[in-house]
Amino acid sequence: MTRPPSAAQRRVIDAADPVTGRLRGTEAQLAALVRRGLAFRHPRPPHDHFLTPAGHRLREAGPTAPPPPPRSAASGDTGDTGVFAARVGGEEEAPGSGPARMREVHSAWQGLLELRRMTNPGGAVDRPCGWERSHLVRAAALALEAAGHPPEGPDTPGYRVRATPQPEAVAVHGPDDAMLRACAVTLERAGWQTGEHTDPRSRARYLLASPRRA
Repeated sequence: MTRPPSAAQRRVIDAADPVTGRLRGTEAQLAALVRRGLAFRHPRPPHDHFLTPAGHRLREAGPTAPPPPPRSAASGDTGDTGVFAARVGGEEEAPGSGPARMREVHSAWQGLLELRRMTNPGGAVDRPCGWERSHLVRAAALALEAAGHPPEGPDTPGYRVRATPQPEAVAVHGPDDAMLRACAVTLERAGWQTGEHTDPRSRARYLLASPRRA
């Protein structure tokens, strides 16, 4: 790419779905992004456009335009900034847990499975894709929330997903061994490998989870 994208093209990139990379824009904008190698047109109907790995890297580098406005109530607004984020547990201000949130989580998980199909070798959906490996905490949290596990709230017990010093592993904490075992089953079904460990200082049990490669 010899020139940076135009302001209008950059707004399309910045507004892409954070999980699937799905794009919305005019035909001219989308075609220009395809020519630049920042997007591709899906070969199957409805032929939506998605960010390529280069497009994702450009988006992750930071927006150059204001973020998109919050979604309307008709599109499932949960009162956040309009950008979906999975619950990692322990948030001070968290979205609600009603039907709108459940629909949003389900849609994000289905989008992630589609991203796996499009980017994994052989279209495999049983193991994490590149996006998940570069967003470990969010990816693991999405798998847990989509499976119905409750995240930790201000007054309610639940899971917490946190980064670790290890390059491809997250820690999953829970209020008891039963929840940890249930979270382990969910993550393993989602293509992660897990192991139980004990914190040497607190003696609390936790899971160490990392994306499976094969």
